Amino acid sequence: MTVRVLVTNDDGIDSPGLHRLAKLAVEAGLDVLVAAPDVEYSGSSAALTAMADGGRLALRERSLPGVGAERVLAVEATPGFIVFAGVRGAFGKRPDLVLSGINRGPNTGTAILHSGTVGATLTGATHGLPGLAVSLAAPDPDEWDTAEEAARRALAWLLDNPVGPVVVNVNVPNVPLDRLKGLRPARLASFGAVQAEVGETGEGFVTLTFSEIDEDPAPGSDVALLRQGWATVTALRAPCEAGDLELPGLDDA
Repeated sequence: MTVRVLVTNDDGIDSPGLHRLAKLAVEAGLDVLVAAPDVEYSGSSAALTAMADGGRLALRERSLPGVGAERVLAVEATPGFIVFAGVRGAFGKRPDLVLSGINRGPNTGTAILHSGTVGATLTGATHGLPGLAVSLAAPDPDEWDTAEEAARRALAWLLDNPVGPVVVNVNVPNVPLDRLKGLRPARLASFGAVQAEVGETGEGFVTLTFSEIDEDPAPGSDVALLRQGWATVTALRAPCEAGDLELPGLDDA
C-alpha cells in the first residue's frame, strides 16, 4: 500500500527547503501532497489561524517544477491549521504521515514549543499520525544538500520503523556534506538557539531583542551535538495528560 504524505512548512510555499523535502518524499515512492502556507509563518507553533473567503479556506493550486508531487497547494493558513484540515480530508484522502521543513534555522531545545515546523507535525501526532520535522541550523543556510541527505536517512528510518504518533525532529548543521559527522539521537536542550530580552518600554510599545545564547549546553543535548557537527534526532510526543501528577485538595468533596 502506498503511503500518503502531507508535506508542509512554516517558511512558505516558495522555500527551497520545502521543495527538496517534497522531492525526496517522491523519490521514496510516497504519494505526495504539498500543502504549505502562502507566506511565511515562522514561530506560529501549532496555531490554528487561517484566512477565509466567505467562510471558505482560501487556497490556490500551484506547481513545483521538478518535484513530481501529486498535488501542490498554497494555503492561506498556518502550518498547524493546514495539517488540522488535512487530517479531516480537506485536501483529499487523509495522509498517513506528515513531513515538515526543511526549515531555515534550528528548532532545538525547549524552544520547539514555538516552532511552526515542529507544531505542524505535533498537530498530526495528536491525530494519530507520525511525523518528521527537519531544520537546517542557520538563519540563512546554504548547505541544502547536507540537510536533504539527513532528511533522506531519517525518512527511510521512519518508514522502516513504525513508531505510531511520534514526531522525529531532525536538526542539521549548516556544513558541507563531507563534514557532517552523521546522525545522533539527542535530548532537548534546556534552551533554544536564541534568547529574547526586553529592551526599551514606552507609551504603547515594548521592544524585544534577540541574541544567540552563549551558555554551554548539556552534553548529549541537541544544541551541543549540533555544535560538534552532528545532525541530531529527537523523538517527540504530542501534548498528553500528566497522569502521574497528584493534585491534592482539588477533588470534589
